[in-house]
Amino acid sequence: MKEQKRRKVNNFGVRNAGLETSCDQISHGPSPSLELEGQGPPEGRCTKSGGRKSSHQIVPATRGRGRSAKKPPEVCILPLITADQYASRSAMLSSLVVAWSPLLKLSSRICGAPEINSSICFSLLAVGSKSGKISFWRINVPEYYSIEQSLAPTRVELIGILKAHSSWVTAISCALLASDSSTPQVLLATGSSDGSVRIWIGHGEEFLKSTEVNNAPFYPLKEIVNIYAVPVSVLSLMPTQSLHKMLLAVGRTSGAIEVWIGDTSVKTFDKAGPYDAHDQVVTGLAWAFDGCFLYSCSQDNFVRSWSLRGSSLSEMPIPSSSPGLRSVSDMPDVFISCLGLVVSPSNLAVAMVRSFDVNQLDHMYEARLQKAAVEFFWIGGHQKDILSNTSLEFDIEPLPGFTEKELVYWESNILWSLKQYEHWDKPLVIWDIVAALLAFKWSAPDYVDHVLVKWLSSSYVDVHVERSIGKVLPHVCKSFCKAASRQLHLLNIICRQVILPELKADEINSNLLNFTVDNPNFAQDKQHKLWMDLLSRSEKELRERLVGFSFSAYRSFASNSATTSSEPGYWYPFGMAQMEQWVANNNHQVHDQLKVVATEIKTCKRSRCIELAEEDKEQCSYCSAPVPFESPEFGVCRGMESNGSSGQKHKLARCAVTMQVCPITPLWLCKCCQRWISKLAPESLFKMPQQHCLDYKFSPEPSSIKVASKPQCPFCGILLQRSQPEFLLSPLPV
Repeated sequence: MKEQKRRKVNNFGVRNAGLETSCDQISHGPSPSLELEGQGPPEGRCTKSGGRKSSHQIVPATRGRGRSAKKPPEVCILPLITADQYASRSAMLSSLVVAWSPLLKLSSRICGAPEINSSICFSLLAVGSKSGKISFWRINVPEYYSIEQSLAPTRVELIGILKAHSSWVTAISCALLASDSSTPQVLLATGSSDGSVRIWIGHGEEFLKSTEVNNAPFYPLKEIVNIYAVPVSVLSLMPTQSLHKMLLAVGRTSGAIEVWIGDTSVKTFDKAGPYDAHDQVVTGLAWAFDGCFLYSCSQDNFVRSWSLRGSSLSEMPIPSSSPGLRSVSDMPDVFISCLGLVVSPSNLAVAMVRSFDVNQLDHMYEARLQKAAVEFFWIGGHQKDILSNTSLEFDIEPLPGFTEKELVYWESNILWSLKQYEHWDKPLVIWDIVAALLAFKWSAPDYVDHVLVKWLSSSYVDVHVERSIGKVLPHVCKSFCKAASRQLHLLNIICRQVILPELKADEINSNLLNFTVDNPNFAQDKQHKLWMDLLSRSEKELRERLVGFSFSAYRSFASNSATTSSEPGYWYPFGMAQMEQWVANNNHQVHDQLKVVATEIKTCKRSRCIELAEEDKEQCSYCSAPVPFESPEFGVCRGMESNGSSGQKHKLARCAVTMQVCPITPLWLCKCCQRWISKLAPESLFKMPQQHCLDYKFSPEPSSIKVASKPQCPFCGILLQRSQPEFLLSPLPV
């Protein structure tokens, strides 16, 4: 019996060490040669307690006559691992820090994909461990996004292990290097507990070709050795707008920070610092405004702002004025340390994680539940550029707590942030811009109008126009046909969330259907009418583009024998009947070219092999009554007739992409315009550049029509979400 127990302990230890097989064998037959103690009673002799069967009865695994028994386990002949191997594997599995790379996209020409227009998108996950090694995992972007299937197929693969340091890996930072190469290059910075910092570079195509796990596709660029061996606590890597240029901020446990300015093409690095920034461990570093500013926080409960000019770093005071919010000095002193920080997407705010001082909390309630909090503070009042003109171009009433220079800095930084989102590839996350404009609007609406008019004049109006709302907005409407889709999306969000925040999204959508500037029922404010007209024309332009894409794709599918409609990731049109009806209802407003294409679609034969035939008449999902097409936003069924009287009518939402009545299935929801979507829009709608007029007569190849890489709203451009109950937390634009 002791021998059996000893073997079981050994087998268990081997399995925990990482072996996949086991030597435990289960006997399936009776063996009277050995009787194990503790075995349950034979069948037919159930143990009773108080006239009832015991709920903890042991049921034998085998049934037979006599007493059940097990065959003694066979001798296990599996290899054992040494103590060094166990220690090595344990250290490798003891991860300390992780970091994600930006999204990498390789074209079919580089990655060797068989499809002409295909590409591979993936991110790298770097995991640092106590052994000094870093494992790299490639996580591919899901092939498609579905509201019904939450587990979209994706692929995760280990591509290599890098021996980065001889001691613990304590910090990792990844960034995408700006270069003139056709393939993306990834910068990697690693820090260790021995004080060393190393900079690595990897090329995009090698992340796909990597086959040997022990050879990670990263090559060393620079090694930074700290002579005092002060451990590294945090790293922040920032590629600049210049080719091959990068910034690296290093924070250490001593509270010191240093900055390295490097050129990867010639492998030269200049050092700024070190600076005694904090009294305790540096817990967070974050760059802002393309490397102009650096923010640091520490366990000493301080956050500091630094300005990088050339190769020197100097501390700058954080702006004390906060639009619509209390300043940092007015916050209650209940925090004891800073755990980390991050800069907002538009670089106008900083979010910092801070731990509570338990001595300042109520020990009965607060101390049990509140461990840490996220604190936001504004940084839009920093002077990003050395401006020649630091005075406002118009006169406004002075704002309490703001100097004229600070308002100029805010204007410059907001315009800079809006400019960053003109490229379609940058995720449209502008909650900090919206929050800042809303905060200024309550105290200085004229200042907000001035900033928005200046943005619209530089983005939409080519000729010089007097910078006022009444003069600029009509010119902006005339340029929508040549505006990029991203510009229209950005304008729609500003209109809904900043100009018209007091109106509900459904109310705005209903008013947009038959809105005219002369409509007296909407608002008495003339400026609101102008903004409402601007929003109406912008969304109409996007809807025309969506209808035009659908008509072109429909004609291409009908004339092409091959089909990709059943393959995930490819887009094909739905709702042709509804779109034809919408063009007919708005015949006096849509472009003439779209009218011609709509007429051709009516005569186009619908092929059965690609299953594009659709029913012109829609039915109610609740009562099966017909639903006529009267509005692209919603439909009202006629109600079932019973005993000569009309039954209850149901108001049904329509898909924002297809204009069809939404089915009773999970749907996508836009948190900005509150529209429902059952079918995603094509990616071409979001990529449409500036100064490009859509050719409705062009018929693209079916294999080139792709669904948007992410579920996005066709009118707002933001990510769609699953509808959540009101009592649950749900992310909002602000």
